[in-house]
Amino acid sequence: MSRLSIGSLFRRPEAGAFLGMVAVIAFFLIFGGINFLKPSGIASWLNVAANIGIIAIPVGLLMIAGELDISIGSMIPAGSMIVAIMSGHYDFPIWMSIIVVLGFGVVVGFINGFLVVHTAVPSLIVTLGTLFAVAGLVLGLSVLITGTTSVSIKAPDFYKAVFGQFIGGTYQVIILWWFAVTAVYVFYIHYTKYGNWIFAIGGDRESARNAGIPTTKLTIILFILSACSAAFVGMCQALLFNSAQVSAGMSYIFNVIISVVVGGVVLTGGFGSVVGIVFGTITFAVVNQGIYFTSFDRNWSSLIIGVMLLAAVLMNNTFRSMALSYAPKKK
Repeated sequence: MSRLSIGSLFRRPEAGAFLGMVAVIAFFLIFGGINFLKPSGIASWLNVAANIGIIAIPVGLLMIAGELDISIGSMIPAGSMIVAIMSGHYDFPIWMSIIVVLGFGVVVGFINGFLVVHTAVPSLIVTLGTLFAVAGLVLGLSVLITGTTSVSIKAPDFYKAVFGQFIGGTYQVIILWWFAVTAVYVFYIHYTKYGNWIFAIGGDRESARNAGIPTTKLTIILFILSACSAAFVGMCQALLFNSAQVSAGMSYIFNVIISVVVGGVVLTGGFGSVVGIVFGTITFAVVNQGIYFTSFDRNWSSLIIGVMLLAAVLMNNTFRSMALSYAPKKK
């Protein structure tokens, strides 16, 4: 049995993300005071992390596989508007709206994956196309059906409690969903063959295909998970705030990608971890909300996020080089 060493820990994909998270929390604790870690302070960044985190994990897995999905920016308002129009405007049962929301995510994700694996068009371009196509579809249908770009919805108590409620008046219930899906992803990615397949695809797709890995099927599944996750978050936001907007969601594109990169996933694919993505998501959420607990000018928040992203990229490259160059000593 091999002994656990500091060196082996630092060679893990999530090592840099963990150190960055600790440094950021310490920074805002020093300059923001103890209020930053009080229940209301924790809720401010944990709510942000949960909404981003549910989407960040499947997007991160796509990046590990060497692909990218930016259509999430339009899938979030699509999920919101579908449930709001169906159940708020037409009074369909919420359960039926949820099925349609997730079904729409499956369709868009399948289209993205199918076009990527069956054409030579990069995933960035494919998902850029679906980003604008879905955004235009949602806007056009919303105005055509309701005559407005904002639709209100009042969900029954059960669905409100499960998908869109504040626990204790401060914590969004989607935090529990984030914890649950994270546990599922950790199991499947790090303890089953499917995780090895994803890393193999990101390392060398042709070699993975020649080794018998179903690269086409797995890539399409990852795109479906990404689209469904974004639609799910949009639906939960509509039920939480009792309304949906067609303009919401575009900022998630950058927020999710930053969280994934800070979490240790490299853009070239083949390296990263689910735990690292969680650390990266928390780090981004802390930076995003932590500045409100300090006396710093709020205009500096973008600078801090930008510097953090650059530092994370450099740190991730360092840890990746350490992992690839590591050779265990022979006894």
